Amino acid sequence: MFEKEKREILDAALEIKKCNLISLSGGNVSMRAGENLFLVTPSGMIYEEMTADDVVVIDRDCRVVEGTRKPSSDSPALVYMFEHMPHINALIHTHQPYATAAGFASDQIPEFLVTLIDANGAAVNVAPFTPSSDIGMGIMAVKYAGEARAVILKHHGIMAYGSDMKEALYSAIYLEEAAKTFVLAKSMGAEIPLLDPEDIAKEKRGWLDYGQ
Repeated sequence: MFEKEKREILDAALEIKKCNLISLSGGNVSMRAGENLFLVTPSGMIYEEMTADDVVVIDRDCRVVEGTRKPSSDSPALVYMFEHMPHINALIHTHQPYATAAGFASDQIPEFLVTLIDANGAAVNVAPFTPSSDIGMGIMAVKYAGEARAVILKHHGIMAYGSDMKEALYSAIYLEEAAKTFVLAKSMGAEIPLLDPEDIAKEKRGWLDYGQ
């Protein structure tokens, strides 16, 4: 069941590892899988050691529907986000260092860089801390999501999401690129110059025509 989607999740998990957004078994990747079903990476498994068969199918109560592994301990938060953000179908949680660091320097990464505008769609907010494996993480993520395709979790990492896995991946990876620029500029004492709303709108329109 959902073999294509399981492979997609595994590929995304390996990609965020390759991009240094996580270490070892940190973070998780999940997808919506039809009505009231979700696919999620297993708890505590190193991604290079995973196969597509290790991806778990759970229901809205986080009960295992298919699979032999324990689902991610963040599953209650992930399900909460899917249920309260009906426009998203893929979700990536990482502990990426620059975006997390930016969350200590500011309450928001503004629309100051084209890649952030393109991939995240709006300024990325910082949500207050909630413990790992707690549904509160999902509650705060939804509350602070705004119009962006990502939210920073203070003292923790980020949630990136989209209508499909590609959009969620772009959101996570380009957020880290933008956050690195943000942190470097801050470390040099620079004020972050903001773009005019007209330029932001033009950049967003251009992104709609990007790619094949």
